[in-house]
Amino acid sequence: MFNVDAFLSYLVNPYLLGGVGITIGLTVATIAIGLVLALPLALGSMSSNRLFNAPARFYVWVFRGTPLLVQLVIIYTGLPQLGIRLDVLTSAVLALSLNEAAYLSETIRAGFSAVAKGQVEAAKALSLSRVATLRLVTLPQVIRIIIPPLGNSVNGLLKATSLASVISMEELMRRSQVLMQMKFEVLELYCVAACYYLVLTTLWNLVQVRLERHYGKGYAPRSSKKAPIPRVAMAR
Repeated sequence: MFNVDAFLSYLVNPYLLGGVGITIGLTVATIAIGLVLALPLALGSMSSNRLFNAPARFYVWVFRGTPLLVQLVIIYTGLPQLGIRLDVLTSAVLALSLNEAAYLSETIRAGFSAVAKGQVEAAKALSLSRVATLRLVTLPQVIRIIIPPLGNSVNGLLKATSLASVISMEELMRRSQVLMQMKFEVLELYCVAACYYLVLTTLWNLVQVRLERHYGKGYAPRSSKKAPIPRVAMAR
């Protein structure tokens, strides 16, 4: 039978709250590193030079085509066989970042593709360099375009961090499993973990809405209401 008192007590359990903090830190680190890797990957995928295009597309093909769980296990248990030993935290951040970079690069590439070519040509006509065009013309528009899918990536990543529990990364899910083995209150702890993930994703959704409003300024559709027609006094 579901133990309501145990469920309520686990909601404020310091051990689980520490796991929530680790989950948030893991998500922030992964997104930061993933974005740093994703931009050159996106630019490489769009390059006409096969020296840059082929490796970028191969990377995206591998990391999008294999499960994140498999990537975690390979990095944590496979790299030591090649003489590369990483601790649990480094392995988790590395695997999540490499995986997320592949998806974010496609999001960024789609953002670049959505920018009208005429604007780039106008920048060339103004004698702007490629770097200046990228910084002043292209990137501001790309950021506005990719915020919604980027927000969805963060939302999904908050939940995907739970996979790091398979390599004993002590985030929220792993700590919940440890308590399950001690207390044998499986359903209660799973429900608590679900509540925590729901709160985290809800808070992020609020942040995403504010970001979309901020970067969407100046692009909002004009009101469809017609201005009132002034009445003209008729001569009698």
